[in-house]
Amino acid sequence: MRVEDLEPDKFVREKVEEISAVVGTDCAINALSGGVDSSTVTMLGHSALGERLKTYFIENGLMREGEAEQVVSLFADLGVKVEVVDAKKQFFDALSGVTDPEEKREAITQTFYRDVFGKLVRESGAQFLLQGTILTDVDETVAGIKRQHNILTQLGIDTEREFGYKLIEPLVQLRKDGVREVAKTLGLPASVYNRAPFPGPALAARVIGEVTPERVAVVRKATVILEDELRDSGAFQCMAILHEDRVTGMREGKRDYGLQIEVRSWESKDARIATPTRLPYDVLERLSERITTEVPGVVSVTYNITNKPPSTMEVV
Repeated sequence: MRVEDLEPDKFVREKVEEISAVVGTDCAINALSGGVDSSTVTMLGHSALGERLKTYFIENGLMREGEAEQVVSLFADLGVKVEVVDAKKQFFDALSGVTDPEEKREAITQTFYRDVFGKLVRESGAQFLLQGTILTDVDETVAGIKRQHNILTQLGIDTEREFGYKLIEPLVQLRKDGVREVAKTLGLPASVYNRAPFPGPALAARVIGEVTPERVAVVRKATVILEDELRDSGAFQCMAILHEDRVTGMREGKRDYGLQIEVRSWESKDARIATPTRLPYDVLERLSERITTEVPGVVSVTYNITNKPPSTMEVV
């Protein structure tokens, strides 16, 4: 559905009625990351089901700095209780030794849906999982560009048979711009409905090569700097990416064989096509200075200037 054809109030009413009808007297669960898609689904679900929707923040060790605390606090103010589930060990165990991008995404998918939510479903008695799949996720997966971790039924996966629950995807006909309009209608704050997209695989999508706690920590620190410096840039999305190869650098006149961070910043409306933000050179210099100074081990910072396509927004 094009955003021009969207009637947000009507959409909300219809989806609340659909969710209520599908779930009936049963209960459902959903994962909340704090992004606009999952936040919108959370508010739709709670409007339809109230306390019969159990909302969880999955702490997978791959999230941004302070994400869990911020999400729990924000939704508490909106009257929604969010339970944090510590699943860091499960995710890092699943990612150990995995370097292929699609294998990484599959490892995250299986850990998330089979292991973590499979257990939560058994413990809660929920029959349904609400999730914020949007049309762009489906398009990229079905086209074979890259597997989005939340695409299951569209690939013929029977989630009830495989994982023990049915999926409800109320946003699947919308793109990001449409989701933002629905989020606004639901009363979510601008800090949520204007938030830059963040990938389902989280910072694992920004680590080339093996994903370890130490390598994610490097990306997390670089991300804090990047988002701080580009907060007022108006960019659709920005990210710091850790490359696999080390590069030769210099510190205090000595060789420093260190890490390389690639910076990406995008202009886009719905993530289907995008162009790099034309950042001022002094901003790029400041990013380079801060990242190489404040993130241990980094000796090189580069800026991606390739359009989507042929590039994609996330590197993995």
